Amino acid sequence: MSNRIRCTCRRCTIRGLMGPAAIITVGVLFLLDQLRVGDFSFGRTFPVILIVLGIISLAGALSPADGHISGETLAAAPAPGTPGAIPQNQMPGQGQGQ
Repeated sequence: MSNRIRCTCRRCTIRGLMGPAAIITVGVLFLLDQLRVGDFSFGRTFPVILIVLGIISLAGALSPADGHISGETLAAAPAPGTPGAIPQNQMPGQGQGQ
């Protein structure tokens, strides 16, 4: 299991659908090709994959990133209160009197 913190913002959730949508689209196109329903040969319908991926990319780009969590790992972050630990919600150099 990964130590990565998973983001649950809308943008990351929508972008997480990219792989499953591609696999489902390819599966449906191959199924239609095998069933010989209409003129749905894979050679003629492969642009559908690009359209589906483009729609998901567009939806991800237009969705808000409120509550986005960066891809930091739990193991890399020092324990709170230890030397070198960065207080939560503060980056080095911010919030300090300069």
